[in-house]
Amino acid sequence: MKADKITLQQILHLGYAAYARTHALPDYVRRAVWAMLACRTAVLGGHVQACPEGHIERVWYNACRHRLCPQCAWLQIERWLTTPKARLLACEHYHVIFTMPHELNALWRANVAGMTQLWLASVHETLVELLGDAKDLGATPGSIATWHTWSQTLVLHPHLHGLVTGGGRSAAGQWVAVRHGFLLPMRVVMTVFRGKLRAALHPGVAHGTLQLPTGQSRPQREHLSNKWGRTKWNVHIRAR
Repeated sequence: MKADKITLQQILHLGYAAYARTHALPDYVRRAVWAMLACRTAVLGGHVQACPEGHIERVWYNACRHRLCPQCAWLQIERWLTTPKARLLACEHYHVIFTMPHELNALWRANVAGMTQLWLASVHETLVELLGDAKDLGATPGSIATWHTWSQTLVLHPHLHGLVTGGGRSAAGQWVAVRHGFLLPMRVVMTVFRGKLRAALHPGVAHGTLQLPTGQSRPQREHLSNKWGRTKWNVHIRAR
């Protein structure tokens, strides 16, 4: 016998209240869960749809329209996908993935907007600098990226997925294609990206524009930063 499917809303009804009482959750998480729990229920109100002859009457409750709600997000996702597809150039593209080291998760959670902007900027600067080098492509590539904060198992896992054109525009305005189907060496990309992000994080922590996670001191943060500089970061460039 085929088991009935369980929805995310049902899962939240079963366990969220107990979980929230014992865990410190950011406000944006609480708002998202509230929206998903209230979605298509009387909490958000609704309207009645009735047959003029009085034969059928149905109550339709309003949707939350939160971007993380599975009941509401499908149409929004399809519309979003249509927009970037229309922006893609008529050339080959490479899939790049830049994953945040788990040691940075606490700092990211304390500075979601600021850290995300630094991450995106560092990725962009890395790709433009390396591909713009005359020893490599010698041209400016096109790129489009999206930021993911969770893994498929709903574990905190901030990472960036991007599409990078298999070529770029030279200073003379000419299109230069990637040679031999090879975009960039991953080890070089990882090293340059790691250096750029660490250089961007240091002033933020030192000047207080980035808040330290609860329970961490600046010396501890400096020690972790030095440790990150010696470890291999997770950067992937997939086949075109």
